[in-house]
Amino acid sequence: MKAITMKIIRILFLLPVIVLTVSCQGQTGVQKLTVDNFEKKLEATGNKIVLDVRTADEFKDGHLAKATMIDYYSSDFKDQVNQLDKTKPVFVYCAGGVRSGKASSILSQLGFKEVYDLQGGFNAWTAARKPVER
Repeated sequence: MKAITMKIIRILFLLPVIVLTVSCQGQTGVQKLTVDNFEKKLEATGNKIVLDVRTADEFKDGHLAKATMIDYYSSDFKDQVNQLDKTKPVFVYCAGGVRSGKASSILSQLGFKEVYDLQGGFNAWTAARKPVER
């Protein structure tokens, strides 16, 4: 009887670990990248989405090449990003990294498998003298 009880306890202890492992398979999640690594991955990746989650005024002051702007503060932000192609890698940035971090989590929750978040955001990008479009 004691042996059976111990087996049940082990199974109950291991069950959450097994469930978590199975549910996470096939998900790459969000990767935070430094400016240099973000730029390298951006250049090496074809058929991608570059997503600027800043406001329209911030976007007008400069943005990354071929960026699509969807304002994180927009009331329909989730609806707008949910219409993007989930099969494409998404490169997300904001001004300093806070909004893009939150947006990246939303993208991951919506089913985007490959999400890259620029550490330090557009401010870090421009401080490193990387190319900007106006």
